Amino acid sequence: MESLLVLHAIAAACAPWLAARLGRACFAVLAVPPAAAFCYTGWLAARGLPVRESTPWAMGMELSFRADPLSVLMMSLVTGVGVLVLCYSARYFPAGDDGLGRYGGAMVAFAGSMLGLVTADDLLLLYVFWELTTVFSYLLIGYDPESRMSRQAAMKALTVTTFGGLAMLAGFVLVGQQAGTYQISQIRPQDLAPAAVLLVLAGALSKSAIFPFSTWLPAAMAAPTPVSAYLHAAAMVKAGVYLLARLGPAFGELTLWRAVVVPLGVLTMLLGGWRALRETDLKRLLAYGTVGQLGFLVVLFGAGTEGAALAGAGMLLAHALFKAALFLVVGIVDHAAGTRDLRELSGLGRAMPWVCAVAVLAGASMAGLPPLVGFAGKEAALEALLDSPFVLTGVVAGSALTAAYTLRFLWGAFSNKGQEAAREVHGVPGAMFVPAALLSVLGLALAPLASWYESAMSPYTSTFRDPGHHSHLAVWSGPSFPLLLSAAALAAGVALFLARDPVARAGAALHLVDSGQVFWTIIRRLDRFAIQLTGLIQRGSVPDYLMLTLLATVGVGLFSIVYGGEPHLDVPVVAWQRPEQPVIVALLAAAAILALFSRAYVLVALVIGLTGYGTALLFLVHGSPDLALTQFLAETLSLVVFALVLRRLPIQPEEGRLAFPFRLGLGLAVGVVAAGAGMLAMAARGTEPVGVYMAGAAEEAGARNMVSAIILDVRAWDTLGESAVLIVLTLGVTSLVFLRRRSYAIERAEGGHRAEERTHWLAATLPRGQRALAFEVAARLTFHTVLALSVFLLFIGHSGVGGGFAGGIVAGLAITVRFLAGGRNELAAAVPVHAGVLMGIGLTLSAGTALTGLLFGRAALDMLATEVSVPLVGHVHLSTGLLFDLGVYVSVIGMVQDVLRALGAELDRQIDTDDGTEDWEGA
Repeated sequence: MESLLVLHAIAAACAPWLAARLGRACFAVLAVPPAAAFCYTGWLAARGLPVRESTPWAMGMELSFRADPLSVLMMSLVTGVGVLVLCYSARYFPAGDDGLGRYGGAMVAFAGSMLGLVTADDLLLLYVFWELTTVFSYLLIGYDPESRMSRQAAMKALTVTTFGGLAMLAGFVLVGQQAGTYQISQIRPQDLAPAAVLLVLAGALSKSAIFPFSTWLPAAMAAPTPVSAYLHAAAMVKAGVYLLARLGPAFGELTLWRAVVVPLGVLTMLLGGWRALRETDLKRLLAYGTVGQLGFLVVLFGAGTEGAALAGAGMLLAHALFKAALFLVVGIVDHAAGTRDLRELSGLGRAMPWVCAVAVLAGASMAGLPPLVGFAGKEAALEALLDSPFVLTGVVAGSALTAAYTLRFLWGAFSNKGQEAAREVHGVPGAMFVPAALLSVLGLALAPLASWYESAMSPYTSTFRDPGHHSHLAVWSGPSFPLLLSAAALAAGVALFLARDPVARAGAALHLVDSGQVFWTIIRRLDRFAIQLTGLIQRGSVPDYLMLTLLATVGVGLFSIVYGGEPHLDVPVVAWQRPEQPVIVALLAAAAILALFSRAYVLVALVIGLTGYGTALLFLVHGSPDLALTQFLAETLSLVVFALVLRRLPIQPEEGRLAFPFRLGLGLAVGVVAAGAGMLAMAARGTEPVGVYMAGAAEEAGARNMVSAIILDVRAWDTLGESAVLIVLTLGVTSLVFLRRRSYAIERAEGGHRAEERTHWLAATLPRGQRALAFEVAARLTFHTVLALSVFLLFIGHSGVGGGFAGGIVAGLAITVRFLAGGRNELAAAVPVHAGVLMGIGLTLSAGTALTGLLFGRAALDMLATEVSVPLVGHVHLSTGLLFDLGVYVSVIGMVQDVLRALGAELDRQIDTDDGTEDWEGA
């Protein structure tokens, strides 16, 4: 499974490149990953279910995936429909469209995310894929960035589903804590906290557009039609339904679960169907119909019975087939006639008889006519709900509305409404017709296999409670009460269609509240409140921000002491363990006190830096040379950044706005809270310290350096995430500070004339009065030696003091010395590669190394480990971890260069421009 997910990620990353070279033909290549996943799904089904795959991750956690009948069903829909939609897209979009690569990459990435979501056997892993689908759906819905409607629709979908997802995450945490496991297959029926149930439901219902979260789905019809066919018929909106189906065996017995899910499902089914009766845009008509059908599915999986779950499994398959086919038909109609407005369409049934036949076949399945899969699923649903008369009444009414808007769709798209409304019809490409026809025909071809499908799904449906009343999937079960109800619903639907004009007027008259208007009103008021709150708190004062942060820290500490129960503080307090410790502590205290009385800000920065160096000495005394080296290097680089910033900030060494006693008291309070929290945490420890486990993990990884083993072997994914965060932070901060040029020319001018020859050690741009020849010589002579030292630290990190981060900072310091000695042109000479390129290469190398391991079914960095003997060097340990560390090394160099360019070189250029001494040009 990991290999398939990595394959999807690689295809998504290559999509822009493929689109630039192949044009629309790139979709044939991009369809390979979902096609491979579809074949793998068939192999799993033939092999026998359930199948569980697990890959070790870190700290005892695993990337666990599980395939059972429900997962295989969803995998088939996600991958099979995904392949057809990608093939359809090859002719839907015009040749030369600039957004093909962006669309193709987001579509394949979304398919991979859905594949991971429906196979994840861990709640937290499922949440990761859940949010990935949210992000990629946002990109797909907002495909046209120049369209205000697309942007608003994408933002609405992102806002609703993200807030629901965050609530669901809190619910997952509560469920995992109460159930004692996050593994989905091991969660058993039990008394769960009502808060956990409601939070999980908030995420599931918002994802599947159940009332009151329905507003985002019709708005999402601003997306291209293939996106609607995939995301809003077969994939994204099914995520919430899938979650209800997956957790139904464990949660379905809870009264709260049924009391929330079933009424909201029925209400959504009725509201969606009623609204579809007055829509004139074919896509929006299908969108509201989708809302209604999702409510139907939620009712079936929320009922918590075996029969309803079986009917839900049948409708899950049927809905994906007929609704995806109908959306693709809408794309064909729009492509051929140039409009989706049913008031402007006429005569398409004669002009495109085969397309009309496909639509009729899919529509008949949606309306529940025999002998189609939609009929089998609906009959099983009516049979399963016979013991719930109120729910049954609502479902029958919803079925009548479904039949009515199905007839409205077919009439609006293909009937002959008069020659005056006819439009010129263009040809239909086969690549667009075949996917829709195949999905529609499958709705007919699979109907005779209903009994076999029931047997295949029985291992899943049997996990629900059995109320004593069974239902069956069958194309024909003879005369029965559900059949009578189905006929009544169809008759009522025909009547509603025949009275479509009065029904539309009644719907408009009863439409008192516009959900879209309500949503944007709420958003605007939230924005207004945020602006007012921001104006109250963020006043551009760094001391105020720091004061609020420290007060919050103290407040949290006091709150924990007051309401966190009686504290147990039985930690032995020792004055010191080594004679060096009190000396270093005294120096730290002296530096802190000196900072209180310093008035020059550069001096304050230097004194604070002394506290950092003192902390590094404490690390060294306690036997942590790696931490000491990293702290020392990072502190040195921070001092350089402080110096670069403080030299131009309009700050005067004046008395602080806050009174000295207040600042002193606040600082002491923060110190007491921080120290007390650490002591209380140590006293509350109930298990063996994690350091014991870390030592064993380092030995198992073959590393003699525990810190390096933790970073590269035990917490490799955390290190990758931290590297990505640092890169994003660096780019964000430096971009906010300056709008920089891409590079710097290495040229120097004297007396107004440019000189190509170099007469100094460095390509210096410093004014003559600020140049120091001895510093220039030292910088040039030591540069390569320091770089060699950084590479040495990189290679020995697995067995000695060093590593990619430490080596990267050492190299960054060497570059910093070159910049301080020679200025911006010397920075360009020292690192001729753009900072963004370095950070991109580093992050790609680290991520690629980790993902390659998963591609071959191994742990993230468990691929290569060998000892190589190098002449004059000795034994060198080569491993996948070293490649990962090399990516960190390159990333750190890129970050240092970017900081120097933004806060140093660009600042120098602006100073020269202000002084009229600009003597270079950006490339």
